[in-house]
Amino acid sequence: MAAERFYVGVDVGTASVRAALVTRDGRLRSTAEEPISIWEPQADHYVQSSAEIWDKCCTVVKKVTDGVKRSQVRGIGFDATCSLVVLDQSFQPVPVSQDGDAQRNVVMWMDHRAAEQAARITNTGHRVLSRVGGVMSPEMQPPKLLWLKENLKERCWNKAAHFFDLPDFLSWKATGSLTRSLCTLVCKWTYCPPEGWDASFWTGIGLEDLLENHFSKIGCVSCSPGSPLGDGLTPEAAADLGLDPGTAVGASLIDAHAGGLGVIGADVAGFQLPCEDRPITSRMAMICGTSTCHMAISEQPLFVPGVWGPCLSAMVPDMWLNEGGQSATGRLIDHVVKGHAAYDQLQEQARQRLPFTGENIYSYLNSHLTSMADSQSAVDLLGSSLHVWPDFHGNRSPLADPTLKGMVIGLSLSQTLDDLALLYLATIQALALGTLHILEAMKEAGHDIRTLFLCGGLSKNSLFVQIHANATGLPVVLPDQMEAVLVGAAVLGACASQDYGNIEEAMGKMAKVGKVVQPDREVQSFYERKYKVFLQLVSHQREYQALMKHR
Repeated sequence: MAAERFYVGVDVGTASVRAALVTRDGRLRSTAEEPISIWEPQADHYVQSSAEIWDKCCTVVKKVTDGVKRSQVRGIGFDATCSLVVLDQSFQPVPVSQDGDAQRNVVMWMDHRAAEQAARITNTGHRVLSRVGGVMSPEMQPPKLLWLKENLKERCWNKAAHFFDLPDFLSWKATGSLTRSLCTLVCKWTYCPPEGWDASFWTGIGLEDLLENHFSKIGCVSCSPGSPLGDGLTPEAAADLGLDPGTAVGASLIDAHAGGLGVIGADVAGFQLPCEDRPITSRMAMICGTSTCHMAISEQPLFVPGVWGPCLSAMVPDMWLNEGGQSATGRLIDHVVKGHAAYDQLQEQARQRLPFTGENIYSYLNSHLTSMADSQSAVDLLGSSLHVWPDFHGNRSPLADPTLKGMVIGLSLSQTLDDLALLYLATIQALALGTLHILEAMKEAGHDIRTLFLCGGLSKNSLFVQIHANATGLPVVLPDQMEAVLVGAAVLGACASQDYGNIEEAMGKMAKVGKVVQPDREVQSFYERKYKVFLQLVSHQREYQALMKHR
């Protein structure tokens, strides 16, 4: 009998590195997780260490493959946040902060230091901006590169020889191949296949030095996600990871896109979903964690104002990707809950029940809201007099305005646990209405989305999931394996091993439906009204901003 085949998926998130050993049919055999450091040298600057990240990747891979013959591991795939890694000519780290610490050589995805550079790039009106919703985000790489040149020219820019998106750094570290994934280049760097780099864009924003040697500093060779890289693992990387040299390595993905791969291609036959017997373009993947990414694909390019894309082959080969997003979701919920006066009381109440129920503070809040309501439907209605605009970290989509701030309407002087629960509820409702806002923009541009596919940490929160179904009016599919991002990363390794013919085949076999959550039609009219209030909040905020500009 043939030995069982496995694939390793490695996911580098915002604050941790995770790995999973995944079977040929997409089941997680084992998982491991290690924290990674985040430094904030000044406001809106967030940095990490690529050396530490690689070390943690090696630790978790060794853990999940312990007890398995190396020959059974057929392939490995990496995904990571779209953070910027800077290395010198000798592939050594280069500092990205004023403090000059070379080990801190990663500008994180959520670093907004380059907001002013992003605004200047947007004002050029260059044609490449049409593929990022018309607005350059400070979370993309061109403004970050411009910031480094303008602010750290001697310490960083002049020494830098290689600028990697973090997913591409990991695949280079594993294989020695400088080939970049189309996922990163197209989504975060303005690369556009088949033409490639637009030299006039880089020259126009003051980064003409990147044109040297056929754009070698930012990548002159690209390939589709899941393509086999180099000769597989180098002997050095194999020793680091505890795997065989030559083990197949698939071209990487941004973490959200790996989550998309891990859910969007699942076989939905028999679940009576509106996307059944329809093309995959009727589905939207939502990867919900610290932030949320909204992934929709199309057969033809669709231009959605304020939404990134269309990006060819950025997630599924030969399909166009549009990516909406919310810059702070899980992070916002944590901020709202932990900053409330009743947080200590919440912790104590949850701690008392933990031995009996296993609840964390959020499942406790969900139970508490149910006890406050007359019925399950009425939980939603508890949010009728409290309204949140959720852009505490700016709006990524569909307004593409990083200057927007959060708003809360309906607060009183009371600071009880009930008040905390209601603010938590209103925050989740606001995030769900933000998703509806993105869906409406995509629909207007030609998308026809019938079903949501959720994964990531927030998809484990039953209230978050149900409210997204209720507010959008769409059924929500949850994956059979809750760690869908890790499954998506493993899909890359499976494709690179050539055990599957292509990404679509691997997705269909390795992604599976776990649970379907239907919208509660009884609260549909409530959310229609609340959405009108939601849209008025941003209108008022912009009026306030305009008023305060007048001296």
